Amino acid sequence: MRLTTKGRFAVTAMIDLALHSGHGPVTLAGISERQKISLSYLEQLFGKLRRNKLVGSVRGPGGGYRLAKPMNEVSVVDIILAVDEPIDATQCGGKENCHNDQRCMTHDLWASLNVRIRDYLALVTLEQLVASPKVKDIAVLQDMRACKQPEETALA
Repeated sequence: MRLTTKGRFAVTAMIDLALHSGHGPVTLAGISERQKISLSYLEQLFGKLRRNKLVGSVRGPGGGYRLAKPMNEVSVVDIILAVDEPIDATQCGGKENCHNDQRCMTHDLWASLNVRIRDYLALVTLEQLVASPKVKDIAVLQDMRACKQPEETALA
């Protein structure tokens, strides 16, 4: 099974949002700068996250995004499915037509793997990811780099 960029970026952006939401709404520009994800791509992802009620938007000066649910109620599988990312290791996308329009010999193996992956990702919450000491350490480094960048640009 392969998780595409869309799913990875959505989870990363949600972790960033959760880590920085203590000071009010978080801008997509801030997430973009810290995570090196294009702003236009984040806009697409957050549109889907908003439609699936995982985030809410705040308009106007000081606006941005906030979590729409408590972190312990948002699982990784919720995030991935919200951005239309399939969790599927089968070659046929679950249609059972990958071998001459028939079910292949390994279909049940990959379908069972799908269930296990989905079950595992449903158990991992945004709260758990944000509480990870490694995630916190990385976030501190990203914040420091983001603060230094304007100075470096001014010096150039």
